[in-house]
Amino acid sequence: MLQLKRDTQDNLLLGAIWSSAAITILFLLWVVWHILSNGFSHVSWEFITGAYTRIGEASGIWSMIISTVYMVGLSLGIAAPIGIMTAIYLTEYAKPGSKVVQMIRFCIESLAGIPSIVYGLFGMTFFVTTLGLGFSILAGSLTLSMLILPVLIRTTEEALLAVPMSYREGGYALGSSKVYTIWRLILPSALPGIVTSVILSIGRIIGESAPVFLTAGMVTQIPESVLESGRTLTVHLYKLTQELFTQHERDQAYATATVLIVLVLILNLATKLIANRFNKAS
Repeated sequence: MLQLKRDTQDNLLLGAIWSSAAITILFLLWVVWHILSNGFSHVSWEFITGAYTRIGEASGIWSMIISTVYMVGLSLGIAAPIGIMTAIYLTEYAKPGSKVVQMIRFCIESLAGIPSIVYGLFGMTFFVTTLGLGFSILAGSLTLSMLILPVLIRTTEEALLAVPMSYREGGYALGSSKVYTIWRLILPSALPGIVTSVILSIGRIIGESAPVFLTAGMVTQIPESVLESGRTLTVHLYKLTQELFTQHERDQAYATATVLIVLVLILNLATKLIANRFNKAS
């Protein structure tokens, strides 16, 4: 009787877990299907590679795609080394429970809890005005790099902590230095978790509009350098949704959202392929 009761409880809990997972997947599929079903028919080669003039006329988004890719690459180039090295310090070098570690964790948690619009106001005040960078890709990337640092640090830290201690002990027993052990044993083992942090960061960068709007501007041109302004796909989508006066404008908004989703999927797949190649090489 007791065993039957336990089995019933286990089955109920297992059913709740599977139901929760199914609901999460259904929500994702519903959102993706809604966007693709309304926007895919309006996506064309001319729409992707064309130049943007104004709503109601030719509405190409090529300059927005380039600006988005620039923003993702530069933001990750700035934040990823800092975030990964901070996580390495917290897990491999810092004394657990020390005041320095507590202060660093408090700063990370504070950064994670700040609204994105506050990052945008800070970036506009400091990077755009004080440093004189103006509305530029560089100013937007510096702002977004601060925004994604907590995600990179915490996710990378968890990936490093998941590496068995025997890896470290084995490296030290063979006479390897701490740096060599981290570089050749620990980091390759933690690479899937690090890739996860990068993927989450890519989604956060592409999905932000307020910080980019206040720091990178809204110029609809292909930036020739990181010191020029540009409009990302998310900012462009925000601009379109503010002017949905005709069916054409609504179609353009859904088409832009479709391209945005596909771009996120391509970047995520590319990141995973690069990680798999590194895994095979190691």
